[in-house]
Amino acid sequence: MSKGIISVLRFTSLRLRLVVVFALVALTAAVSASGIAYWLNREAVLKRTQDSALNDFRQEMQNRAATLPPRPTEDELRRTAEQMASGSAGYSVLLIGERDAGKPIVGASNPDVFTLADVPRPLRTAVGTRRPVTDANDYPYHLFWQRTQRGSTPYLVGGTKIDGGGPTGYMFKSLAAEKADLNSLAWSLGIATGLAVIGSVLLAQVAASTVLRPVHRLGEAARQLGEGKLDTRLRVSGNDELADLSRTFNSAAESLQKKVADMSAREEASRRFVADMSHELRTPLTALTAVTEVLEDEQDTLDPMIAPAVALVVSETRRLNDLVENLMEVTRFDAGTARLVLDDVDIADQITACIDARAWLDAVDLDAERGIVARLDPRRLDVILANLIGNALKHGGSPVRVSVRTEPAAETAEDGEEAGEDLVIVVRDHGPGIPEEVLPHVFDRFYKASASRPRSDGSGLGLSIAMENALIHGGSITAANSTDEDGRVDGAMFVLRLPRDASGIARELQTRSSQGEVEES
Repeated sequence: MSKGIISVLRFTSLRLRLVVVFALVALTAAVSASGIAYWLNREAVLKRTQDSALNDFRQEMQNRAATLPPRPTEDELRRTAEQMASGSAGYSVLLIGERDAGKPIVGASNPDVFTLADVPRPLRTAVGTRRPVTDANDYPYHLFWQRTQRGSTPYLVGGTKIDGGGPTGYMFKSLAAEKADLNSLAWSLGIATGLAVIGSVLLAQVAASTVLRPVHRLGEAARQLGEGKLDTRLRVSGNDELADLSRTFNSAAESLQKKVADMSAREEASRRFVADMSHELRTPLTALTAVTEVLEDEQDTLDPMIAPAVALVVSETRRLNDLVENLMEVTRFDAGTARLVLDDVDIADQITACIDARAWLDAVDLDAERGIVARLDPRRLDVILANLIGNALKHGGSPVRVSVRTEPAAETAEDGEEAGEDLVIVVRDHGPGIPEEVLPHVFDRFYKASASRPRSDGSGLGLSIAMENALIHGGSITAANSTDEDGRVDGAMFVLRLPRDASGIARELQTRSSQGEVEES
């Protein structure tokens, strides 16, 4: 299923539910009304036909069958039955008399249509049963009837017996016409039900559009608000619940805009303060650094009581200088002014230069083939490597191993083409590893987790600056613990992943910078 169809279904899900509910309610109401109407009409039609035929049959039995002699002949029974059936009621007649005691004779108006076999046995039993005459029962014989079915045609069968030894008579009337009328009624009610459902669906569409249009506008406004367009507002009309919801959204958006503006102002003031403070500290630090360099050169000639203090001043001055530089670097990242200055770099040479500049050659085992060239910012790569390797040397255990490899990029470019290769640099030590509760925070600013190192030489910014430098390249750094063959922790492992060619990232940063300058102007 395509994304377009999924989005349409997603957009209309509430609409579909409303339509389905309306349709079900209308269908239930229409079916109930149609069922009741059909049942009432059916009973009325059948009762009218039934009462008319039975009343006519009773009258005919009294007028004609009762006049027959006690021992009628078959011809007399047949003629009487034909006379009874010739009326407008349209039923067939069957008369049963006795030629002699225990010897019945039958006369039928139409033997091809109605015979004694068509009379249900329970009806014959009821008709032939003599009941005692009491105050509650004036006659020994009564008229009984039953509806029966022959094939697909319904019939009405009725019967009674003449008191005083007269014949027994049965009538047989087809209800096919009534069935046809009832079928027509059922079709009419079915069509009416269908039209009611269609009308309810159309009404549901109108109602859904009326309800969902403001909801859609609210969703679109919420999406714009989530994208950072904090000046988004809804047009409010009416005094219903949706209007109240729009007013609530506008009030919340206004409050959010004000809070974000206040937070942005405070954040900007904080960044400016840090930047200004760092910049102002550089001048005295420059002087202090020059003085400490002189003191360090003369440290061997100083009084042994003063030399430790001089060494502490030199160490702390350098630490303060590093902290100021780190703060200025963090400020540039936060302000979005950090830029990439790309160059083609041989990774093995770059790592060797980083290690050599810091006198780490004897402490680091490098596994990197020459010839792996990447287009990166050399200065920022040096910062990343210095922080990762320095962190492993300070807090890990020897030997520290740095390995380099290339891998296919995990993602594709925006235009659908292959994104090229990733440069993967792994820095691993053989120390105690990183506690599990510390792993999620190793790249947080000013985070120091080791209880055994309440005071360290670091500022707590090194790994966070390394991560920022990786992110600005479009890469990442992950931290984990490595294990030995027995599953025990055998040091920490940092994996740096960078695109081998960061030209696209640099162009994107340049574009963002240009857009920001235009908006600011």
